[in-house]
Amino acid sequence: MKAITLLISASFLMSCQTDIFPSENQTNTIQAYEDVDQRLWSYYESFEAEARKRGLTYDLNLLKITGEIQNIPETNVAGTCQYGSHLTHVTIDTDFWYRNSNVQREFVVFHELGHCVLMRGHLESSFNNGVCTSIMHSGLTNCNVAYNTNNRTYYLDELFSNN
Repeated sequence: MKAITLLISASFLMSCQTDIFPSENQTNTIQAYEDVDQRLWSYYESFEAEARKRGLTYDLNLLKITGEIQNIPETNVAGTCQYGSHLTHVTIDTDFWYRNSNVQREFVVFHELGHCVLMRGHLESSFNNGVCTSIMHSGLTNCNVAYNTNNRTYYLDELFSNN
């Protein structure tokens, strides 16, 4: 008898509970970006948020910054930014995307947005220990990439400091 009462009580409680899993009709909390591969949306949104933390406002939708993940035929190129009078477009290499962590993906997406949004060129300087001083280095010099969760704030401060 207790088991039946417990089962009926549990059924009643579950029927009153709202569904904890999102349905297909619910929108994602990540902002949608027009003509941008959905896998890049969280990085675009994070770029805008990091800029806001530093007193800058960029709306990548309003700026019409498009983006995709596709094969880049050039060797050792993880991403590109194409910009001109009618186009501002980020491309991230497919192989790079699937072989790297979220931190490394963020590094490359932010680097390309540094070109496309902030109009920054490459900065090849390094500290005395050989570590690159900027997220905007080209990768063609001998400085060591050190972007990680421990020094992310330094690199993002540097990225947005020239604007």
